[in-house]
Amino acid sequence: MRDETGLPEANLRPLFMISLGSYALLGCILFAIAILIADFVVPDHNWIADTISDLGAGKYEFIVDIGIYAFAASLISIALLAAHDHLGGWRWSLGAVGFAVLGLIVFLVGARNEYGDNDSDGWIIHVYLVYALGLLMALLPWAMSRGAARISSNASRILIAISILWSLSAPVFFFLPNDIDGIYERYLGLISFFTVGTMAWLFIRHAIRLR
Repeated sequence: MRDETGLPEANLRPLFMISLGSYALLGCILFAIAILIADFVVPDHNWIADTISDLGAGKYEFIVDIGIYAFAASLISIALLAAHDHLGGWRWSLGAVGFAVLGLIVFLVGARNEYGDNDSDGWIIHVYLVYALGLLMALLPWAMSRGAARISSNASRILIAISILWSLSAPVFFFLPNDIDGIYERYLGLISFFTVGTMAWLFIRHAIRLR
């Protein structure tokens, strides 16, 4: 028996999909909460001028690191869902792999701890991770949009809009003065949350239809 997408329904596990989709949403919430807590706990922090990277260094770095790891797990959850509920085409396949890679990049950003504290020991890769993250965040929503249309045309349009918005917004960050780049980085973070949220909602919606 096949579902409305033409895929074998017996191969899909609704509870598995709902669980991973729900965690993907929860990971975004945990990251946002961690940033809010760090904004109040870290002394002399200016959330408009200072970036999230500044919060991830020093005595209270563990607060933001927990949020970063939670968000990395959200991205891995989306990758697992995309592999489990494959909606066809090479773009979807690349997108599934891309979300896994993006999750690893976000994890490394937190684990390396070479930002916000003028660390210059060893091979500094933070800037390269940021570039890779920016590129993937621009490409992945577009890559998933065609497959997403098999479940929801609205989700497909939202993913395309996110891809365009990110592509226009992200490069601006590198040209901003230091006194406002913190709040702009948080704006970019919201776009990334919308990407994960749209994908999670897509899979949860599909899973509910299968039950």
